[in-house]
This record gives sequence, structure tokens and C-alpha cells, in this order.
Amino acid sequence: MAALKNRPIRIPLILLSILGMAGTILIIWWSWSIGVVFGVVMIAALYLAWALEKRSFEETEKYIETLSYRMKKVGEEALLEMPIGILLVNDDYTIEWANPYMTQTLEYDTLIGEELFSLSDDFHTLIKTEALNEMTISLGERKYKVFLKMEEKLLYFFDITEQIEMEKLYYADRTVIGILLLDNYDELGQGMDDQTKSSLNSLVTSLINNWAAQYGIYVKRISSDRFLAILNESILKELEKNKFSILDAIREVTAKQNTLLTLSIGIGAESESLIELGELAQSGLDLVLGRGGDQVAIKQPNGKVKFYGGKTNPVEKRTRVRARVISHALRDLIKESDAVFVMGHKRPDMDAIGAAIGVRRMAQTNGINGYIVVDFDELDNSVLRLMDEVRQKPDLYDRFISPDAAMALMTEKSLLVIVDTHKPSLVIEERLLGKAEKVVVIDHHRRGEEFINNTLLVYMEPYASSTSELVTELLEYQPKSEKITMLEATTMLAGIIVDTKSFTLRTGARTFEAASYLRTNGADTVLVQRLLKEDIDTYIERSKIVQSVEFFREGIAIARGSDDTIYNPVLIAQTADILLTMKGVSASFVVGLRDDGTVGISARSLGDINVQIITEKLGGGGHLTNAACQLPLETVDEAVEQLKEAIVETIEGGTEQ
Repeated sequence: MAALKNRPIRIPLILLSILGMAGTILIIWWSWSIGVVFGVVMIAALYLAWALEKRSFEETEKYIETLSYRMKKVGEEALLEMPIGILLVNDDYTIEWANPYMTQTLEYDTLIGEELFSLSDDFHTLIKTEALNEMTISLGERKYKVFLKMEEKLLYFFDITEQIEMEKLYYADRTVIGILLLDNYDELGQGMDDQTKSSLNSLVTSLINNWAAQYGIYVKRISSDRFLAILNESILKELEKNKFSILDAIREVTAKQNTLLTLSIGIGAESESLIELGELAQSGLDLVLGRGGDQVAIKQPNGKVKFYGGKTNPVEKRTRVRARVISHALRDLIKESDAVFVMGHKRPDMDAIGAAIGVRRMAQTNGINGYIVVDFDELDNSVLRLMDEVRQKPDLYDRFISPDAAMALMTEKSLLVIVDTHKPSLVIEERLLGKAEKVVVIDHHRRGEEFINNTLLVYMEPYASSTSELVTELLEYQPKSEKITMLEATTMLAGIIVDTKSFTLRTGARTFEAASYLRTNGADTVLVQRLLKEDIDTYIERSKIVQSVEFFREGIAIARGSDDTIYNPVLIAQTADILLTMKGVSASFVVGLRDDGTVGISARSLGDINVQIITEKLGGGGHLTNAACQLPLETVDEAVEQLKEAIVETIEGGTEQ
């Protein structure tokens, strides 16, 4: 019974003993002999119950002791032998203890006493970022998912090298779809005899098939000028490293045959859905064509786009069939509207104002009131001089209204025409875009990823010298009930002259045709010169910027303004134009502070370097030979450093938006 005192006895056994003793006393009182027998039986039953209870308890105790030992042993083995790294550091992040797996993996005799940061600089980021308690870190040739227990100063390391390799293989093997289009193929073929056309066709097909075979791409011709390409992302990476050499091959080989043929490619990538890949490829191709062709656009589901190529100016269309079709469509939209509002970009130049005046004339010739939306506080000197001339023509001057006035006049039936830009962030008043039910875009810039949505009609021709040229062509197919005035024709001609630098850049045959049409309708070249004149102070200020010029790379000139001077954007652009006329300069960049708190960069090129792609890298855009951007920085030096990085990245590879 001594053992029983040291162990817990279950309540049912105690109750059974009490009841047994009470029963025995009562039976003895009733019958002594029967009570003795009952008492002996009761004692035997109690002893048997106690023995069973004791045995059960001992077995339970033994099991618990065995389980505790096993758990302790497993814990020790997990700590010392499992392939999980464990480090314990002190407040100074010196390693105080490491399990054998970690020591063996890093090939140290001992890690105790080593600085944690000596293993990898990434530990600085893990520890300093309070919200971060896990991070992937490279140690030697292995990669680990590291979990940090800050309170205990404890780090767990899980080797994920194989997992990452599997992920790389998975992503590298994902399907990519591309659509290849031969620019102007059908148009060029119209003027060829059968033999020449067949020879060109065989040459181009051979180039594309050889290129595809070289990289392991499946290519299928699906129409006379279109190919479908199937590849994977590892092949796509190789193509990017080589900057899509097929673009240069097609251009150079066909040029030797006296047929300037270029290739445009739209690629859909980084999606598991074949349908989405096809849609991305087509969208990328549309984007390339909107930028003038001879490029590659790699489009991803998250909206990012990488551009490669774009080394040549867009090829001018030989016919004006599309201009006539667009003009008739625009006429129908005007007639269905109660009013037409025309808006250009912020700080409108002569091209934007000239194009706006031309569109307003279209509205008037169709019997609809037209209004030009301008911010009178943001006009450069040449436009201000134009406004002085316009004030003398009350019928025209009354059609220039502020953005607030346009908001009040616009209705659901009104038509909004955006000229000389296609980016919603650059228009004079974005509220008008949100209110307008019908929007038309007319622009000559290469299309960027940012674009005005829900447009009824888009007329974008990157080959054109200016938006004024495009609007002039559209005017020619409008009703002749009212002739354009001398001032209107002069303004549109001034827009063409400004954007072509007096017919020296981006000038095609149709540019001279548009200028001839305007001259026939009374455009005054003397008035154009008077509108575009500059004062002596501007000339001197521009000369000071030119003095700061430096050559970053061969043929690339960068000039910068002072950090304590605010420059007019037109002055910066004019300085870039001047630099481009200097000997040895094939591309010029001028950087200066603007009055809106940003740093402006104007870029110009003779065509060898695509300044549009460089400025797009910085959030801007424009043309191959004429582009600009604005950076939210405080100093010119910061902007110059970012500009140099963008130049290097663009020259060495593609651009990403």
C-alpha cells in the first residue's frame, strides 16, 4: 500500500472501497458469517482493481518517459543533423552559435565569432527593414530563403537553389508568340513586275527562315506580308541580346535591291494563356506600326513594353488614300456634333496651334461651331505674337477659349479633337477628356504606351513632318464652301516650318505638297518669319548654354543650363537644334530647369541615334530625330546622370516602358 500512497488513485476506486466497507459492516451486523465472506470477496476485488490501476499507471508512465526521450532526441537531431541552417547572433550581429549543417555548407571550420554581414551584404537589408522578416539571399553558389526571428536573434536558412533552378527552367520554357509584318510589302509590290516581286519574296522569306532556324523558332507564313512565330522565353532572351538582328538584315539586304523594305514584330510574352499571348502580340504589332514600323515591341500582361530597333525614319506613304478616308470620316463626325472643341498639348507650339486652327476651319466649313482650347498663361513668344495677329480677326479670336469655358460649353453631342499629342497626361485639360463622349486624335508622333482611350477616330502618321501637314491634307478633302484665310494658312505653314526646321528634317514629298497648298491659299512667308523671330536676350541666353557642351560619346553632345536659372522649354529646344548643326554632332541633348519644377530635356538627332527611345526611357517621347522629356528632379546634374544612363542602356539594348 506504500506504493499506492505515492501515486494518484482514481476516484471510482476510492468510492468502491468506501461502499464495500459500509456494505460489509451492514452485512456483519445482520449476519456475522455472511459478512465475513462478503468482506473477503470485497478485499479481493479491491486488490484486483488496485493492481490493474497500478499496472495501467506504470505503462502510461513508461510510455510518457519513452515519448519524452524520443521527442528530445528528434529535436536534437533536427537541430544538429537536418538540412536546415540555423544561426544565433548577439546584439552586435556576431554569430554565437551555428548548427553543423550551416558550418559544413559554408565550408567554415567554425562560424562562431564571425560577423553576420561578412557572409552577405544582403543581411543589412533584411535587418534594417522592419517589415521584412524573410528574404532570399545568395551564399556562395547556393540560394537560401532566410527567416529572421528578431526578438530571439535567430535565423533559419532553407536551401531553395533547386527550386529556383526549376522556376528558371519553367519560365524559360514558357511559350511566346510573335507576329512579323513586312512594312509596305504590298505597296512596293504594286510597282514591280512578276519576276522582281518573286525575287524579293524569295529573298525575304529566305532571310526570315534562316534567322528562325538559327534560333530554333517555328515560323509560318500566314499571308503575303505576315508571318506567325512560335518560340519560348529562353529564345526570346537570346534575340534580345542580339537586338533582333533580323531587323537590320531585312533593311540592309533589301536596300541593296533598291527596295526599302522593313520588318515590324509584335511579341506577346510572360503569360500561360495562348489566347492572351496572341492578343498581346497583335497589340504589340499595332503599337509598332503606330510608331512607324521597323521595330520590335515585346508586350507583357502587366502592361510593360520593351522596344527594339526603330533606327530609321518611318517610310512616307506614296498615296493619300487614307487621308481621304479619314477626312470623310471626320466630316461625318463633325456633322453629327453640336460643337467641335480642339485641344493640343500643354505649352502649345506653332504646330499644335496651326493644327487646331485647321481643324476649327473644318468644323466651320461643315456648318458647326468650332473652338480652340488654350491656356492663355502658357503660351511661348511665337504663339503670343500669333495671338496679336489673331486679335485683329475677331471672328477667329473669339473661337479661342479657356479650359473652364470649354467645360461649360461641352455637351454629350460635342466632339473633342486632340492634336499634336496622343498622351492624356500632356493635353491642356484632362477634365475635357473625361467629359467628352466623342474623341478624335490627330498626331504625327510615334505612338507610346500611354494613349487616349475610347477614341472614335485615330489618325497617326509618324512619317509626317508635323500635325499641321496632316490637317492640311484633311482640309483638302473637306467641302470647298469656305476658303481658308491667309492667317489660317500662314499659321499652319509656320507649324510645318517649325517642326521641319525650315524643311531640313523629316521632310517628304507630301510635306512640300501641303506647303504648296497653303501657299496657294495665301500663306504669307514673310509673316511666318516675323512670327518666328527671337529677341537678342534669348539668343545670348542660348549661347551661354551652348558653352557648357560636353561630348559624352562620339557624336553625342550634352549641354546643360544653370541650376539657378529657369529656362523656357522653347529655348531649350532651340538650343538642341543649334547644337545639331555643329560639326561632329549627330545627336544633341540640352538639359535645363523648367518653371513647373521639373528638369526638361530636349533631344535632337540626324537619324543615326534614336532619341525617341532614349527619352522614352526617361518617361518622355517624340520622334526618332526630335524628342523631349521632363524629370521630377531638383538639379540639372541629377538629370544629366539619368540621361547618360539611358543613353548607355539604349545603345546596348532595348528599352522598357
